[in-house]
Amino acid sequence: MPQTSATGPTHRLVPSPAGRTHLVEQGDGPLVLLLHGFPESWYAWRHQLPALAAAGYRAVAVDVRGYGRSSRPVAVESYRMRELVEDNVAVVRALGERSAVVVGHDWGASIAATSALLRPEVFRAVGLLSVPYTPPGGPRPGEVFARMGGDEEFYVSYFQEPGRAEAEIEPDVRGWLAGYYAALSADTMPEAGAPDPHFVGPGGRLRDRFPVGRLPHWLDEADLDIYAGEFERTGMTGALNRYRNMDRDWEDLTGFAGAPVTQPSLFIGGGLDASTTWLADAIEAFPATLPGLAASHILKGCGHFPQQEQPDETNRLLIEWLAGLR
Repeated sequence: MPQTSATGPTHRLVPSPAGRTHLVEQGDGPLVLLLHGFPESWYAWRHQLPALAAAGYRAVAVDVRGYGRSSRPVAVESYRMRELVEDNVAVVRALGERSAVVVGHDWGASIAATSALLRPEVFRAVGLLSVPYTPPGGPRPGEVFARMGGDEEFYVSYFQEPGRAEAEIEPDVRGWLAGYYAALSADTMPEAGAPDPHFVGPGGRLRDRFPVGRLPHWLDEADLDIYAGEFERTGMTGALNRYRNMDRDWEDLTGFAGAPVTQPSLFIGGGLDASTTWLADAIEAFPATLPGLAASHILKGCGHFPQQEQPDETNRLLIEWLAGLR
């Protein structure tokens, strides 16, 4: 049964190709589907749900396949992008809607953009947080990541080997998540010149370069308990399997190589986020790759989690953009 309160969110389970998708919704009006990234859950949108509802939207944050209370298929290949897109379509249909605006953060941004690319009749506009759109195609991703870092190993490659990252994370999920969030947040990330936490040194672990004993301002102990509690219950494999399908996605989407996302779009990134600096060329290419772009915002003093680090500004930008769509 749905869990409701007079003004708060509603938790629901709806059928999807994964089996079930857990979602949290608040408000009435045009549907806005919110997709989280790694390693998060619907809870990453806790500041956006009430704000969007108050602005006249039906805000719906899902647990992506493999996370939280959504289904976690066993097969690694079940986490390829095409299947995640169809989960999103199923959520829209289960909610009785024909179309939605889709907004994603981190991996959720990539899923949102691909949803708009593959199913434009369902996803009428797309908002991207932190990770800019890059069209399918180009070199095979696994080969690109393997060449990054020289003697060090890029975190994506580290995550791609089944069981390897799980062995690091699962003995201390809470401590690992605290370090990961701190490493990528503006107020707690390592200082310039410190070893980069996106890379693993020879024989080391990813967490060796995480800050210790510090939480970013946006994350209190209760928030961390919620995130850690979900992953302690589910394990990390479902979440990590997204990284293990990047070459499959590259093969699946060959027919869309170089394709732009033409729907109305928005980008919000953090000025101190590696995603916006490493992918600066992708942002510069937006006139060609996102021809419907309304605006691209880089938030000063913000790391990788804009909707949690700077929720008021993120909400303002989202609501302003959504109003323009109406």
